Formats: sequence, structure tokens, C-alpha cells
Amino acid sequence: MGLVLYPGDDDVSSPDISWSCTHFHLFRVWLAQAEGFSLSEMQGFRGDRPWSTLSTTLEPLLNHPDDAGPDLAPTQCAAMLPRLEAIIDERQQEGGDPDGELRTVDARQLVAVMKFCLDRDVELIFG
Repeated sequence: MGLVLYPGDDDVSSPDISWSCTHFHLFRVWLAQAEGFSLSEMQGFRGDRPWSTLSTTLEPLLNHPDDAGPDLAPTQCAAMLPRLEAIIDERQQEGGDPDGELRTVDARQLVAVMKFCLDRDVELIFG
């Protein structure tokens, strides 16, 4: 079972990104770590910490069900893009970590899909 994030433009040739649920989870763990917290301590991820105790523009992506849930509006994508791009830059400079390099590639693909959604003014669909 997997997950695909794609623009809600009904065009099958639009860019998308797909992950297994495990890979998506590891990607979000990596993002949370870049934001300075552990995803496993958060509500919904076996932890007790409420999301309201954090301030991150990435919350709509991090605190999202794997298999369903609300799609992300173009405004949410726009708010997340600068932080995602900053994380990519930060991790690229660190280098040397094969898992980190894989997550950076994933982040670049996600950024490309989000930018496409912004250009078309369509939602990012979780399917």
C-alpha cells in the first residue's frame, strides 16, 4: 500500500510523488527532526505532545493521515515551500548521509509538485 501526492488538476501528465507508507513516515520523521522535534513524541504518532505546542509551517504535512484526510490548499503549499527549500539547502550542505540524501531528493520532488499546484491554483491531493 502506498501514497501518492498529486495536483488536483485532473491531468494525468502532471507531476506527482509517491511513497510507501513507511517511506512517507520516514520522510516526515526527517522533516520533524529538521524542525527540532521528534515526530514520535507528537499526538497521532504514539506521543502525548499536542501539535499546538509547536510552531512550524510544515504542520499540515507532518500532522496528516497517511491514507486519507484533507487535501492541502495552494495557500498551505505556499506557506510550506520556503521552509522545505531551506531544509533542502541545510541538508545538502551537511552531505555524507545516504538516507538524508534520499530524503532531500524526496523533498525536491515534493517542492516541484507543490510549485505546480501553486502555478495551477489547485489543491495537493493525498491519494
